[in-house]
Amino acid sequence: MSNNKKERTTVTIYGRSYTVIGEEGVEQMRHVAQLVDDKLNEIHTVNKSLDTTSLAVLTALNTMNDYIKLKEEYEVLQNLLEEKEE
Repeated sequence: MSNNKKERTTVTIYGRSYTVIGEEGVEQMRHVAQLVDDKLNEIHTVNKSLDTTSLAVLTALNTMNDYIKLKEEYEVLQNLLEEKEE
């Protein structure tokens, strides 16, 4: 939903409220916030001694790792598609 109109919503991540502003729809921003909240809680469940900053950094690292893996898988699939089209 990229219509260059900024949307604003309030989300709760790890018990704290944040105002999020973006071109994505409100539902998309809430969905992303929920995924971040889920990942923070997942990491906290495994290691309850981590402070909020450490949890945030580990969440960012895990998320980027997942992103890189998906990007690599996407590139492999793109290459396979291109080979089949030839």
